[in-house]
Amino acid sequence: MKKFVYILLLAITLSSCSEYQKALKSEDLKTKVDMATKLFEAGKFSKAEKLFKQVIPKYRGKPQAERLMFMSAMSSYQMEDYHISGYHFERFTDGYPKSDKAEEAAFLSAKSYYMLSPVYSKEQGETIEALEKLQLFINRYPDSEYLAETNKLINELDFKLEKKAFEIAKQYNKIAYFESSDYEAAIKAFDNFLIEFPGTSFREEAMFYRLDSSFKLAINSIRNKKEQRLAIAMGYYNTFIKYYPNSERTDEVAKMNEEMQTQLQQFNTKS
Repeated sequence: MKKFVYILLLAITLSSCSEYQKALKSEDLKTKVDMATKLFEAGKFSKAEKLFKQVIPKYRGKPQAERLMFMSAMSSYQMEDYHISGYHFERFTDGYPKSDKAEEAAFLSAKSYYMLSPVYSKEQGETIEALEKLQLFINRYPDSEYLAETNKLINELDFKLEKKAFEIAKQYNKIAYFESSDYEAAIKAFDNFLIEFPGTSFREEAMFYRLDSSFKLAINSIRNKKEQRLAIAMGYYNTFIKYYPNSERTDEVAKMNEEMQTQLQQFNTKS
C-alpha cells in the first residue's frame, strides 16, 4: 500500500512538472496564465514568477494586467526578493491607484524597503529610505488598517538609527587616547546625539560618556586650558546628577567630581 501511494505521488509530481514545462514553452497565453495562477495559489512562487514574467508584457494595458502584476509582485515578496517586490508594488500603486489592492500594495512596497534595512552597525542608507517610504504610506493612507504595523516598523527603524548614532559617539570615547581632538569629537557627537534623539533610551549612558569624555579632556589638558575645561566638565557632571541622582554610575561620577574639585582648587588658591 505504501509503495502504491509513493508511486502515485511521484506520478502526480512528474505530471505537475511536465505541465509546468509545457506551460513555459507554450505559445498560448491562457495556458501560461492558468498555470501561473495555479502555482501562485499553491505557494510555488518561484515557478509562478517565471511564468508571470513571460505573460505580463503581453497583457500590458489590458484589464488582466492588474491582477497579474499584483500576483507577480507578491511572488517576489514571498520569495524574499525585496528589491524587486518593493519596486513592482510601487509600480502597481502608481498604475492602479483606484485598485482594491492599491493600499495593500503600497504597504507591502514600503515593508519591502523595511526588510532591506541592514543591522545597525552597517551603513544605514536603506534604513533612511525605508523610513521615507513608510512615512509616505502613512501620508497617503492615514486611516489604513496597516497603520499600527507601519508605526511599529518605523519605531524599529528609528531605534536602529538611534543605536547607530550612539555607538558612533561611544566609539569616539573608547578610541580616544589623551588626544584633545578625540575627546572633543566624542563630546560633540554626544551633544548632537542628545539633541537629535531627546527621548532616547540611551540618554543616561550618553550623558555619562559625554561627562567622561569632558572629564578626561580636562584632566589631561595643559594648564592654560585646564581651568576652562574643568568648568565645562563640572557642568556636565551637574547635569548628570540632576537627572540621574541614583544612577548605577554614581560612584564613578563621584570620583570624577572629587578629582575635578581637587584640580580646580589650584586655580582658586591665590599665591
